[in-house]
Amino acid sequence: MATGEVHVRPPDGVRSSSGTGTRRGPSDVSQEAATASLLAEVRACRLCADQLPLGPRPVLQLDPRARILVAGQAPGRKAHASGIPFSDASGDRLRDWMGLTAEQFYDPALVAILPMGLCFPGTGSAGDLPPRPECAAHWRERLLAQLPALRLTLVIGRHAMDWHLSRSRSSVTALVQSWRAHGPHHMPLPHPSPRNNRWLQRNPWFALELLPALRERVRQACAKAP
Repeated sequence: MATGEVHVRPPDGVRSSSGTGTRRGPSDVSQEAATASLLAEVRACRLCADQLPLGPRPVLQLDPRARILVAGQAPGRKAHASGIPFSDASGDRLRDWMGLTAEQFYDPALVAILPMGLCFPGTGSAGDLPPRPECAAHWRERLLAQLPALRLTLVIGRHAMDWHLSRSRSSVTALVQSWRAHGPHHMPLPHPSPRNNRWLQRNPWFALELLPALRERVRQACAKAP
C-alpha cells in the first residue's frame, strides 16, 4: 500500500483502484509523504480523549488526489467500531444520493471523507451528540490543505454548513433549498440518517430537483480531466 493512499480498511469485497498503473512524479511523492505524516499525527490525537465515551478513534479517508470531499458531522457508533466512515444505513443512503458504488465511494483517489469531528462523540437523548468543537479547530484547516484536487464538496448537516458555508444563520432546510446559490463546487445536504426520513417526506423537491443535479455534479467531478 502506498504511503498516504488509504488509511481506513474498505469494506469486505471493496478495493481501491486508485493509482493503478499511474506513474508518480517527485511532487506527488512529496505530497503523499506530507499527508502520511499528518495522518500519523491525527491517529495519535488525544485532544479530547476524556470527553469521548468510547475513547478516541479518528475515522476519515484522505488522499491528495481526491476530487470530492464529503464534509460530514462525526462518525457514528458503527463507524467507530469498524473504523470505516459511513459504514451504516446513512452511508448506504449517501452513496445512493451520489450515484456511487461502494467501491467508488471508498476509493480515496475519488472521495475524501472528513467529518467535523473525527471521533464518535457519544449518544444523547435525540441521537448522536454534536461533534467535539476542539477537533475542527485543531485539525480541519491542515487536513483540507492536503486536498488540492477537489472539484466538489458535499456539505452535510448543520455543523459542516457553519464551517463551509460562512456560518450562515439560515436553517438547514433553507440552506439546502438554496443549493443553486452555492455554486458548482459546494452542495449543502441534510444528513442521510434514517432519522431524517420525515424531513425527506416533507420536502419532495429534494429528490425531484436536487438529487439529479447532485448526481450529475458527482459524475463530472469523477470524470477524468480532458
